[in-house]
Amino acid sequence: MYRYDNFDRRFVAERVDHYRAQTQRYLAGELSEDEFLQLRLRNGLYVQRLAPMLRVAVPYGTLSSEQLRKLAHIARHFDRGYGHLSTRQNMQFNWPELAEVPDILQELAEVDMHAIQTSGNCIRNVTTDEFAGVAADESVDPRPYCELMRQWSTAHPEFDWLPRKFKIAVTGAASDRAATLVHDIGLRVYRDDSDAILFDFYVGGGLGRTPVIGELIREAVPVRHLLTYLEAVMRVYNRYGRRDNKYKARIKILVRALSAEGFRNQVDEEWAHLIDGPSTLTEDEIGRMEAHFTPPVYPLREISTDRLADARLTDNRFSRWVEHNVRPHKQPGYAIVTLSTKVTGIPPGDVTDAQMEAVADWAQRYGFAEVRISHEQNFVLPDVPVESLHELWQQACAMELGEANVGLLTNIICCPGGDYCSLANAKSIPVAEAIQRSVADLDYVHDLGPLDLNISGCMNACGHHHVGNIGILGVDKKGEEFYQISLGGHSGHSGIDAELGRIVGPSCSRADVTTVIQTILEVFVEQRLEEESFIHCYRRIGIEPFKERIYATAE
Repeated sequence: MYRYDNFDRRFVAERVDHYRAQTQRYLAGELSEDEFLQLRLRNGLYVQRLAPMLRVAVPYGTLSSEQLRKLAHIARHFDRGYGHLSTRQNMQFNWPELAEVPDILQELAEVDMHAIQTSGNCIRNVTTDEFAGVAADESVDPRPYCELMRQWSTAHPEFDWLPRKFKIAVTGAASDRAATLVHDIGLRVYRDDSDAILFDFYVGGGLGRTPVIGELIREAVPVRHLLTYLEAVMRVYNRYGRRDNKYKARIKILVRALSAEGFRNQVDEEWAHLIDGPSTLTEDEIGRMEAHFTPPVYPLREISTDRLADARLTDNRFSRWVEHNVRPHKQPGYAIVTLSTKVTGIPPGDVTDAQMEAVADWAQRYGFAEVRISHEQNFVLPDVPVESLHELWQQACAMELGEANVGLLTNIICCPGGDYCSLANAKSIPVAEAIQRSVADLDYVHDLGPLDLNISGCMNACGHHHVGNIGILGVDKKGEEFYQISLGGHSGHSGIDAELGRIVGPSCSRADVTTVIQTILEVFVEQRLEEESFIHCYRRIGIEPFKERIYATAE
């Protein structure tokens, strides 16, 4: 992973000192609420329904064990003993005291962490595949280029006050686990036949009030031009993006207004002034950054499939965990492990200080002291020896992180909703728990096969409900919480094209949500072909069979 140098540490330390001084001025009444607003947002601090919320940056979802232990310390001493893994691969704390936030930022700086640009109308955390660098289906490790973009975009004077927030995601694998097509910019990095590294730019994707799949704007951009072409895109958006209406200010609105071709023409015109300019990446700079992500020296491991097979035969629970939570690694004898936070009765993505410390210990004991956060709100251990899987699983179960449900119905992506967020129209967490309890039969859940269920408490879509195979959106009806159901969404992983879900029909009350979900699952089980997944079944039969059954049942 990238290691901070003296410049990085000095920059972060100065930001902490500046924010501490501004916080003291605000608390002393020397700054108004409006004057303090942008200062706190640029340092990751929101004011939520019940308390402030601090969002900590985890660049491209990668943490060291030391950093995760520091987050556990912050949860224990400055919060209520837990943190929340977000769909942007960051960590959020829901109960910090406003006056103590500078102290938290100081603690973060001690381990080369911060909360810079985790909010505000700027370029946010660049995200990527949680398996980056180790996935068997990967052609290029995207992390060095994520880091180059992070350094380029941090406090960039030209792009620090954009029309709206801006999100970039990158994938270098066959399976798009980064959901690139629903980001403002989605990048696919790969090698051509001559081994040159190239980027495809998808622009104008996004969820929220106007969900859109990104448009392919430019193919095969050479790596040396990564930042110059990115700069051209940003300049066009910064110049022409709407600032009069925040609901129409995202780049997706601009791309639709100009058309993909019109937007491309504007970018190309701008790029003509930037190509081969100061932002062009030199071989030395690319090599310097790639060196930070050189794979570790993997000790040779005995590849004994018999021992793993025996353990799976002995314990069906372990076998299911291996099937769903363990993925192939580039290196023989190693595996990638996802530790699910989706346990019934616990808000999806919430992790305690003790769990964080346990994961940090496992990362050190079984790997190279590295942890990932996935956009599905789970922890990932990227380098686990196959021979240690059973031992790790036992310890994960003891810490309530051993649920064998990755890719299944109960691995629900869920925003904090009305329990915390001041923007939410309805609660999300109780709905997630009700659904999990309604499908408590593990055999049934596993029999359903791959199924993404996503829940958002409002149209901002932090729970990515638009790309859930089943999506649930909380809406307000005259002060009452109702939920709109959509079907057929997909974020683009597993070799399946990204697609936005279609709304089934009128929303339902919270009391009826689980019944509606059960009805959808019944139709799927009746209609599916042998070994057919939910999304493939939906694409074959369409929405009408589900709609007819849901509203016939309601009558």
